Amino acid sequence: MEDIYAKFVSQKISKTRWRLVPPGSLQTADTFAAGSWDNEENYVSLWSIGDFGNLDSDGGFEGDHQLLCDIRHHGDVMDLQFFDQERIVAASSTGCVTVFLHHPNNQTLSVSQQWTSAHYHTGPGSPSCGSAPCTGVVCSNPEIVTVGEDGRINLFRADHKEAVRTIDNADSSTLHAVTFLRTPEILTVNSIGQLKIWDFRKQGNEPSQILSLTGDRVPLHCVDRHPNQQHVVATGGQDGMLSIWDVRQGTMPVSLLKAHEAEMWEVHFHPSNPDHLFTCSEDGSLWHWDASTDVPEKSSLFNQGGRNSTFLSHSISNQANVHQSLISSWLSTDPAKDRIEITSLLPSRTLSVNSLDVLGPCLVCGTDSEAIYVTRQLFS
Repeated sequence: MEDIYAKFVSQKISKTRWRLVPPGSLQTADTFAAGSWDNEENYVSLWSIGDFGNLDSDGGFEGDHQLLCDIRHHGDVMDLQFFDQERIVAASSTGCVTVFLHHPNNQTLSVSQQWTSAHYHTGPGSPSCGSAPCTGVVCSNPEIVTVGEDGRINLFRADHKEAVRTIDNADSSTLHAVTFLRTPEILTVNSIGQLKIWDFRKQGNEPSQILSLTGDRVPLHCVDRHPNQQHVVATGGQDGMLSIWDVRQGTMPVSLLKAHEAEMWEVHFHPSNPDHLFTCSEDGSLWHWDASTDVPEKSSLFNQGGRNSTFLSHSISNQANVHQSLISSWLSTDPAKDRIEITSLLPSRTLSVNSLDVLGPCLVCGTDSEAIYVTRQLFS
């Protein structure tokens, strides 16, 4: 991968997300949203990458991403998701969930909807109205699901004032992230190393399935579901390990891959090329994992910095009876035998890389060094 462009934005960036490209459209990603944290004033902003990579008048590459508009955000932006082409959902450290509306005619953002006390602490020892950070949000129009430090799960619908469903004591520990498995089913990860699957068709406050890392209860910070095979899930946590799970079988990960030297903040399968996976970490690194099977005899050498990628793996499921082509490369790969190629995408170590997103050939990431990095040439 060649050119990755940095833009210094004078704010620590906690989240970056590409705006969805309309289904069937031939256009590539050209707009992303960013959220900030740990600043005196925090913002949700919208950026354009325009005619990125065109030759400028000096014959060099022009790589600037341009700010389209921004709006103040109360509290740290804990998560950020596009709801549709115009609306962005932001999760706040104050426990509030806000839907922002983009007005392309005059390039402004406005508050379209807000659930101010989506997450809050109750019970002895907590202040009467102690807010709890909303740590994660996931959208599937018209539904918005949020999770928080209070262990609560909310199901909202756009244009409804109240939550459609709330699971109050979903978890006794902090819920860190959430994703949809299938539309009525969500998957959460928590601070004691558990994945829980919840089915909104069922009444009651119990998960339909619990999976966990055995031994040390290492907090899990992030989760992503394989875009084509909904039973395949990747998680990352405090120890920097990448875990691949098959939620159909067993209660433990299919493989554990030694990855970053500090917390893994986000993991994302490439949405249209899911043999490729991307992770970012507190240790200042941003990695591209390539498990595609068409690369002959991969070496497991770490491509930049010369660090060997080392693997710990245990394969739990007996997959001999499953038709080979149906098995995700992430499940069939025994990392000890098949090599996964790992490439470091940032030119040098930086402060924490908090967030990343991939769409088509484009990647964006946000850092504590107050820079947003963008590339449009992921696979070149």
